[in-house]
Amino acid sequence: MTSPAPLKGPHLRERFAALDDFLRTHQDIWRPTPFTELRLPWENQHPELANWLRQRTLVEADTIHNHPERLQAPAPYPQLAAQSAALSQVGELPAIHTEALPTAFTVDVPGRKWQQIDAFASRLLFCQEPAHWLDWCAGKGHLGRRLAHDGTPLTCIELDPQLVASGQHLSQRLGLTASHHEQDALAESAAKRLSADHTVVALHACGDLHVRLLQLASAAGCRQLAVVPCCYNRIQTSDYQPLSAPAKASTLRLSQADLRLPLSETVTAGARVRRQRDQSMARRLAFDLLQRELRGEDHYLSTPSLATYWLDKPFATYCHDLCELKGLPTPLDRDWMALEAAGWRRLAEVRNLELPRSLFRRPLELWLLLDRTLFLEEQGYQVTLGSFCPPQLTPRNILLLAER
Repeated sequence: MTSPAPLKGPHLRERFAALDDFLRTHQDIWRPTPFTELRLPWENQHPELANWLRQRTLVEADTIHNHPERLQAPAPYPQLAAQSAALSQVGELPAIHTEALPTAFTVDVPGRKWQQIDAFASRLLFCQEPAHWLDWCAGKGHLGRRLAHDGTPLTCIELDPQLVASGQHLSQRLGLTASHHEQDALAESAAKRLSADHTVVALHACGDLHVRLLQLASAAGCRQLAVVPCCYNRIQTSDYQPLSAPAKASTLRLSQADLRLPLSETVTAGARVRRQRDQSMARRLAFDLLQRELRGEDHYLSTPSLATYWLDKPFATYCHDLCELKGLPTPLDRDWMALEAAGWRRLAEVRNLELPRSLFRRPLELWLLLDRTLFLEEQGYQVTLGSFCPPQLTPRNILLLAER
């Protein structure tokens, strides 16, 4: 079986059209969130699948969470899983030889972050040799220094003045031709930082920050871009604003809540953190049952993020305090153990009912990535989309490589 190739040329538009069709056709499955709805609209159409999922345990759900395509479930699950897998295929970008750097370059960089930076650097195959690197939302500029270690000029753009100062100090200590600037990437003045001779890089720039980069860099005529987007939901508008002509022509409209779907894998976390997360969610789901009763309304009520010390409170106290916080009537005494147990049962149901929705995580992410890719094509770039590292290193492992 041949490995899939990175996406480029006419394959970009073909894949976008196929993904757009898949996502629009099955909106009733991936849009509703089991956490906020007691019963999902698609359960009436697919009762066998819904009942099967509702019988499964929390452990069974968590075991398959990051590989939902492997679940042997009733129809239409296998058909959706097969479509999702086919549409999600994106090949690796070809690797180039990069020399190992002295340990001085890795000072102050967490191990996993450095592995991501190293992997990113090894996939930047451009026709022209970069003349000047620009690291966007650079933090301390670790990525930029990895690329500019040979003396190529480097400019780093970052909002946080402390990170700017630390980055400048690190660059000077290594003797690099680097300048670090304090700059709000979303401010109008950011456009002045970019020029045509720049090769612009961004590793995991969030939402509006990477969109702004694509717009400014293409307007400035930057010769090359290498961007790994992240956190698509971090936008200042309530709904997603498409960039390319095909995405603007699509009838698919995405809310901020929809944009969180690609980010819903569980990240690597210790057992204690996972236990706290599960307890917090089970309590919220139990409280949801209580608030529906108290308000006499069968709708979800959002609650604020609570500090972990709330989990140390007895469950009855937790509910009383949360009612006070939300301005709800004081609940009458009841079987609090039974209510908390109902929250845990709901958590198992929620995690299992999320599995069909999970099949659309990668397709939606690719739709968003291809919108960015096609936008750059429209601005006169040749663009390739491919993976730069395995998903175990980071789930956001797709790199957008563009050259004029």
